Amino acid sequence: MAAVIPQEEWKGFRYRGYTFEEISKMSMEDFIKLLPARQRRSLMRGLKPEHRRLLEKIRRARKLMAEGKKVTIKTHARDMIILPEMVGLTISVYNGITYLPVTISPWHVGHYLGEFAITNKIVQHGEPGLKATRSTLHIASK
Repeated sequence: MAAVIPQEEWKGFRYRGYTFEEISKMSMEDFIKLLPARQRRSLMRGLKPEHRRLLEKIRRARKLMAEGKKVTIKTHARDMIILPEMVGLTISVYNGITYLPVTISPWHVGHYLGEFAITNKIVQHGEPGLKATRSTLHIASK
C-alpha cells in the first residue's frame, strides 16, 4: 500500500491545472469535463444504485466526523470513481477476501477505488522439495 500523503503537501497538488480548492468548489458537471474519457462517460450516464448508496454513506460520515465520531465506510463498489468530496476519508474497499483501507488524498481523484485495493496476492515460491508441488518432492534438498 502506498504511503499516505500528509495534508500539508496537498498545497502543491494540481489536477489539469486546477488546485484542490478550485476542484472541490466546482459543480459536478464542470468537474466531469476535466476527467479522462472513460470516467467522464461513466459519470455522464449517471451513478449506479450502489454508487449512490456509497455517496450517501460518505455524506453521512462527513456529518458524523464533524461531530467528532469515528466512522468506518466499507464498500464493494470497486468501480466507483473517486470524487473530490471523498478526499480525506478512509474507505475500506473489498478485494475479494477482506476489506483493505484506502486513505483518499487529492492524487486519487479521477481514479477508481479498486485501483488501490489489489485483488491478487504476491506469489512467493518455496525451494525445490520444500513447500513445493508433488513433481519436485523427489529432488534432493541441500
